[in-house]
Amino acid sequence: MLLTALLAVCCTLADSDTPAAAVNSPAAAVAVTTRSTAIADDSRNLPDAPMAKSSAASVEVDTSTSDNISGAQPLTLNSAVNASPGGGYETARKKKIWYGLAATSHGAAVFDAWSTRRALSGGYGTEADPLLRPFAHSGAIYAATQVSPLVMDYLGYRMMRSNHSWMRKMWWVPQVAGTSVSLSAGFHNYRLSSH
Repeated sequence: MLLTALLAVCCTLADSDTPAAAVNSPAAAVAVTTRSTAIADDSRNLPDAPMAKSSAASVEVDTSTSDNISGAQPLTLNSAVNASPGGGYETARKKKIWYGLAATSHGAAVFDAWSTRRALSGGYGTEADPLLRPFAHSGAIYAATQVSPLVMDYLGYRMMRSNHSWMRKMWWVPQVAGTSVSLSAGFHNYRLSSH
C-alpha cells in the first residue's frame, strides 16, 4: 500500500507540464480513454491480466505525449502489498501454551534461586554452577537465574515459527527441559536445607 501511494505521488509530480485542473477534469479523462482505445485497436488483442481481489489504488499514466512508443498502454497498478509469509505457523493456542511455559520456567528459576540462597545461608553446601557462583551469596542470584529461562523461551519461540516441520513439532522441548532442570535443582536444595 505504501508502494502504491509512493508511485501515485511520483506520477503526479512527474507530470508537471499538465496543469492539475486538466488532469482531474472529465475532458482529460475522455482524451486518455480515447487515446487508450485507439492504441488498443492498433495493437494485437491480448487478454487482460487478472485483477486483484482487493485493489488498493489505481494509477494511470498519460499516454498522449508524442514521445511515447506507439502501442504503449496506460500503466495501471491494482495490486495490494502483501505481508511476508514467514511466521504464519504459530496459532493462538500455541502462543497461550508458550506463555504458560514461560511463566512456569521463570517461576521454577525463582524457586531454584530461593532454595539455593536458603541452602547456602544454612551452610548446607556450595553453588555447583561456576557461572552462578559469584551471585550465590546475594540477591542478584534471582536475576542471574532468569537468563537461562529467557534463552529457552527465545529458542522455543523461534522453533515454533521455524520453516522445518520437525522443529515446529518440538518447539516446547527447550522450555520444558529448562523448567525441569530448575525444579530438580530447587527440590534438591530444599531437601538439603530442610534436614
